[in-house]
Amino acid sequence: MGQFHFHPDAYLDLMLSEMPDYLRLQDEAAAATGSGAARLLDLGTGTGETARRVLARHPGAALTGIDVSADMLAVAREALPGADLCEARLETALPSGPFDVVFSVLAIHHLDGPGKADLFRRVAAVLKTGGRFVIGDVVVPDDPADAITPLSPSYDLPSRADDQLIWLSTAGFDASVVWAERDLAVISARKGV
Repeated sequence: MGQFHFHPDAYLDLMLSEMPDYLRLQDEAAAATGSGAARLLDLGTGTGETARRVLARHPGAALTGIDVSADMLAVAREALPGADLCEARLETALPSGPFDVVFSVLAIHHLDGPGKADLFRRVAAVLKTGGRFVIGDVVVPDDPADAITPLSPSYDLPSRADDQLIWLSTAGFDASVVWAERDLAVISARKGV
């Protein structure tokens, strides 16, 4: 598996075949964003799978998205007319906020622990007070037998969910796991005052 972003035409089929709970992860992450937000930021837009689900819950919202792959963004632009999509890495400066909701599905696990903690601080800086940050991603499960998602060493760097909750708290979020299945989890974090 690994490095899905280089193959936008085969992305969805590959995800469905390699990750049995892929659609559930998408739906749970979208649901965790709530409804009625005006400004959304998608970290790791890919082909726009997540963004389409989130936009359905936030009609009329303005969407900004970033992704490392120009090829994936080309597919997303067709699926998300009117969205402001740009090629950028999670490690670089985020688009200017304030955003009501920031979300990311299957992208943050490419960062190591310090990289995740840094991203969480930068998300807090572009999210309005009371805004929501939703992460749907691969995590290191408590039981090693639950690690079923195929990963590429040095490219896929999942962390434990409880570690991410600590880093989110340090960044100023009140966070909890709202859905988990084997090595997948959805974390919802609300930015405090």
